[in-house]
Amino acid sequence: MLEQTDLPQKLYFEKDKEIPKVLGGLQIGLRKLVVITGASSGLGLNAAATLAKTGRYFIVMAVRDIEKAKNVAKKMKMPDGSYIAMKLELGSLQSVRDFVANLKAFKSARPLNHLICNAAVYKPTDPEPAWSDDGFEMTMGVNHFGHFLLVNLLLEDMSKAKNARVCIVGSITGNTNTVGGGLVYPQANLGKLEGFEQGAKKPVEMANGKSFFGAKAYKDSKVCNMMTVSELHKRYHEKTGIVFSSMYPGCIAETNLFREKRPWFRKAFPWFMKYVTGGYVGEPEAGERLAQVIDDPTCTKSNVYWSWNGGAQNIGTYSKDGKPKGAGGAGGEIFENTQSDAVQDAETSRKVWEYSVKAVSLSDREMMRQKEGQ
Repeated sequence: MLEQTDLPQKLYFEKDKEIPKVLGGLQIGLRKLVVITGASSGLGLNAAATLAKTGRYFIVMAVRDIEKAKNVAKKMKMPDGSYIAMKLELGSLQSVRDFVANLKAFKSARPLNHLICNAAVYKPTDPEPAWSDDGFEMTMGVNHFGHFLLVNLLLEDMSKAKNARVCIVGSITGNTNTVGGGLVYPQANLGKLEGFEQGAKKPVEMANGKSFFGAKAYKDSKVCNMMTVSELHKRYHEKTGIVFSSMYPGCIAETNLFREKRPWFRKAFPWFMKYVTGGYVGEPEAGERLAQVIDDPTCTKSNVYWSWNGGAQNIGTYSKDGKPKGAGGAGGEIFENTQSDAVQDAETSRKVWEYSVKAVSLSDREMMRQKEGQ
């Protein structure tokens, strides 16, 4: 997770460009190749460790800080030779393109099997917007536009893999049919995409063209993430066989996502989610859930929003162990959850896709050809 102190005036410089790593095929062997963004902490790190320890996957940890990723991978006891850390700054479209080029050089002719778009930035206390290298409001730039470009640049390659899967992590906060998204102010609302229509770049601060609101910017970006999954499914699933999905891992109340919150909140929030709402889930279990979406034969259906233990559409009900059940927290079985009507709005989804293509300057050459009629 990106922190406020990690966000300088410019995120990515020419000197930051990695020298491409080669001969990755020898390291990968017969394992499936998985890219995970934001794999140096929290949900992404725990998913990476879960998959690596199965012995069936080779993990590319797509991260901002390579040395940090190497250190935490060792602390998590990820097996030697099961991963590699590669530079990716989602707040820079040039970095996204450089990462894709380096990944292709590393893996050579073998295709990418799975992609997990997990990294995110959350800036609820900032009174003014920060800006990505390309002029996007930082939250939308990292969470949506950076991942949007990444997925599109890798689709052609992934279409060559058998049973490929793409998962873009969603959130209840972007779904107004949940407690966290519908009852907790502010609600996600893209409006008529006035900000996207204007190009989504500075001085545009929000997707709906209004003034910056940090907590809402995060929720809006998650709506765009989930809409992107729907559009990817419509445009490419039938043609490529790639499975596109989103998921809500539960409320990881101790994640770095809440680092900007006050100390009393960081202390009280996990207790509240665990014993009052029932939405709490620890990082290891959340990582297992994200890994399940990639690994479990159950999860081969495309255009699904996966959840566990009730999916947080209601506050949990009483349980004898003192921890409420049924609010998306620990335990429970995986199931296909229902997204809000706003997230499922087909016309808005189409516009988000079309505006995003223009915003990240995806060329016809870079985009994979869609099925007939689109």
